[in-house]
Amino acid sequence: MKRRSVLKNLAGLSGLLLAPSISMANKLTAKTKVMRIAHLTDIHLKDDFNAPKKFTKCLHHVQQQHPKPDLILNGGDIVYDMNKEQLTTIDAQWKLVQGIMKQECSIPVQYCLGNHDIWWNENNKGQAVYGKQYAMDQLKLSSPYYSFIKNGWKFIILDSVHLDIDNTWYIGKLGEAQFSWLENELKNTAANIPVLVMSHIPILTATLMIEDNIINKWEMLGGDMHTDTAKIIKLFYQHPNVKLCLSGHIHLRDKVLYNGVTYICNGAVSGAWWDGNKRETAPGYGLIDLYSDGTFDEHYINY
Repeated sequence: MKRRSVLKNLAGLSGLLLAPSISMANKLTAKTKVMRIAHLTDIHLKDDFNAPKKFTKCLHHVQQQHPKPDLILNGGDIVYDMNKEQLTTIDAQWKLVQGIMKQECSIPVQYCLGNHDIWWNENNKGQAVYGKQYAMDQLKLSSPYYSFIKNGWKFIILDSVHLDIDNTWYIGKLGEAQFSWLENELKNTAANIPVLVMSHIPILTATLMIEDNIINKWEMLGGDMHTDTAKIIKLFYQHPNVKLCLSGHIHLRDKVLYNGVTYICNGAVSGAWWDGNKRETAPGYGLIDLYSDGTFDEHYINY
């Protein structure tokens, strides 16, 4: 009897030693949400088309989400258009942006520049604020590309808009200096820190295949998607902690998963420049929950 009792006690003890508790197993497998971000892009703000009222509605909609986002990533094309405009028009657009953001938004914002945020007027090249400098001054940016770490994620903000070879219009690329900077940023980021990249022009998108009257091929212009896509993707392949790339510019929404990186082109806050949907994509913004293990949940929200 004593022998049977001892064996029974040992069997119970071995079960306690070998089987992890349910609570401990949950702790080992659970992922932790570290922050929520809202991705707002292509706002194109001006005092027309009822745009100020609609943009204010969008900001309120973002701030009423539960939980409320910790950060807004603004993907560029902040003002309606600076290209070849008079300085008085540009001043008015940015004054409107600053006023609404101060009065109606309580969430911190990080910005990147879009092609409409750049002053490319050949008659004004001698001005100190020519090109990107005016918008950078408004946004208090010392560089058009930069990075920061928040809640265990690294955010890399790219400058994807550059003058084409004829110096009169733009093309999507990084350029040698910025690409070298990006290489160093990724090289010097610990492998266990997940990375989110934001650009204005998409690095990779399927939206360019949505065209009318295609006969036997699509035409993809360098102003619609990065021309150095292959080079960037090859770099990302060397750094598996790059998890998510956000962009706008096309005013259409898509999600492409390629080699472990998710490329999301979100629709515009302005939709079709404040005139309803752009094709099938309604005005909206991205809402993204980031987790400690490098995963994320994302939704496109119509406001």
